[in-house]
Amino acid sequence: MAYEQLKEEIVAYSKEIGIDKIGFAAANEFSEMKSRLELQQEAGYQSGFEKGTNEERTQPELLLSNAQSIVAIAVAYPSRMKNPPKSKKGERRGNFCRASWGTDYHDVLNEKLDKLSTFIATKITGFQFRSMVDTGELSDKAVAERAGIGFSGKNTLIITPEFGSYVYLGEMITNIPFPPDEPVDDGCGDCTKCLDACPTGALVAPGRLNAQNCIAFVTQTKGFLPDNYREMMGNQLYGFDTCQLVCPRNKQVDTHLHPELEPDPELVKPQLIPLLSVSNREFKEKFGSMAGSWRGKKPIQRNAIIALAHYKDEAAVDELIRLMKEDPRPVIRGTAAWAIGKIGTSDGFDAIHAAREKETDEEVIIEMDKGLAFEKVKQNI
Repeated sequence: MAYEQLKEEIVAYSKEIGIDKIGFAAANEFSEMKSRLELQQEAGYQSGFEKGTNEERTQPELLLSNAQSIVAIAVAYPSRMKNPPKSKKGERRGNFCRASWGTDYHDVLNEKLDKLSTFIATKITGFQFRSMVDTGELSDKAVAERAGIGFSGKNTLIITPEFGSYVYLGEMITNIPFPPDEPVDDGCGDCTKCLDACPTGALVAPGRLNAQNCIAFVTQTKGFLPDNYREMMGNQLYGFDTCQLVCPRNKQVDTHLHPELEPDPELVKPQLIPLLSVSNREFKEKFGSMAGSWRGKKPIQRNAIIALAHYKDEAAVDELIRLMKEDPRPVIRGTAAWAIGKIGTSDGFDAIHAAREKETDEEVIIEMDKGLAFEKVKQNI
C-alpha cells in the first residue's frame, strides 16, 4: 500500500474516532529542542516533572528503533461552561483550570491513540509504534509544531487556527515513513498580551517559561508556598489559565465536541470549606477522574486554604482552626494558621496563640507567626 494512501485513510479514520486534528512529522532529531532544553536546565527553569534524558526527549529513535515518522493528534476542549455556580459569602468556591475539566485527558487521548494504532495495524504488516500523551519523553508541543498542528505561541502553548490553544496533544512514533505535513507559519506577531498578563513573570521571554515561577506549576507542588505566590493565586486550586484567556487567538473560541470533556460545574468550581474535610477515599471518588487530581488531595486542600484567605471568608475560620490544631500534615496546619491570621478574626488570633504553645514543628511555628503578624497590623490601624 502506498504510504500516501494509508495516510489519507488514517486521517479519515481519525475524524471518526473524535480526533480533531492530525498531522504527520519526520522522526529525525529535534536538535533545536535539545539546545533549548540545555538552556532551560542551566537556568533552573524546568518543573522537575519532565521524563527522560535530553537525548531521549529529542531523539525518537531512542524510544522506538527504526522510527520513521510521528503521528501527532490534537483534541479540542471547552473554554466556557453553562451556568457556572456563583461564589458567594459563606459558600466561596475554588477553580480548576480548563485543561482539567472533564475526564482526564491522558485517558481520553490514549484511548484514541489505541484505536488509531489498532486501525493502522490492520492495514500494514510489521507495524511498530509507541504512543504517549504529556507524560512521555517527547515534547508534545515540539512534535505538534513539526507536524503542522499549530504554531508555538509566545505563551509556549501550541496555537491552532481552529481551536486556539484549547487543545490536548498526543503523539505516536511509528516505523512507517509517512509523508510529512508542513508546519504552520502563522505566529503571534507583535502581540505580548500573555507576557504582560503573567502575574509572576514566569514567561521570561517570548516562548520561554520558567516553570518554577508558573502558578500552574506552583499549584501542583506539595510543600509550603512562598508568600508572594499566595497573594497571586486567588482562588485557583489547580493549574492557571491567564496566558490562554488573554490570547487574541482564543477570543470567542469555545469548542464542545466531546461529552467526556465537558465540565461538571460542582467539580471544577467546588465549594472550598467542604474540601477541607474530604477523606482520601471521598477525594478519589469525587475528583479522581480529573487530570487535576493526579497529585492527590494535599495540594488541592492547601490551595483551598489559600483561596479562603484570599476571600477573607470568616465562615471558614472554625474549620481552619480545626485543621491548625488537629491535622497531622505540617503544610496544612501551617497554611491554615497563616490563613486564619489573614482572615483576621479575634477568635482566630486567640486560636493561633493557643496552638502555638503546643506546636513542635518549626515550619508550622513560622507560619503561625506570619498569621499573628496580621494581628499586629490590625492593632496598629
